[in-house]
Amino acid sequence: MIEDIRTWSGPIASLLAIGGIVYTWLTARSTSNEGKIQAHEKKLIEHDRRVQALEGEFTHLPTKDDFALLRIAIEQIKAPLGRLEENQAGLERAVRRIDEFLMKNRG
Repeated sequence: MIEDIRTWSGPIASLLAIGGIVYTWLTARSTSNEGKIQAHEKKLIEHDRRVQALEGEFTHLPTKDDFALLRIAIEQIKAPLGRLEENQAGLERAVRRIDEFLMKNRG
């Protein structure tokens, strides 16, 4: 029995040592990865805050329906403005004729 223990104690000790080395190697990598993960989490939180700020600003911007209504309103204003420009041009011609008449009769 003691011989069996002596026979198996060497390989078991070797396996435990190799297991310890593998465990140390895996946990050392996970701790270095943990720092990287924490840095990425901080960056992700910052991006999330920026996205939320942008979404908050976008709620105040006009929609496509607002632009469509604005386009219709501008089209409705164009016709009266065109008539107003025609009236103004006629008035301008009349004022020029009056001015020319007054300049001729003055001299």
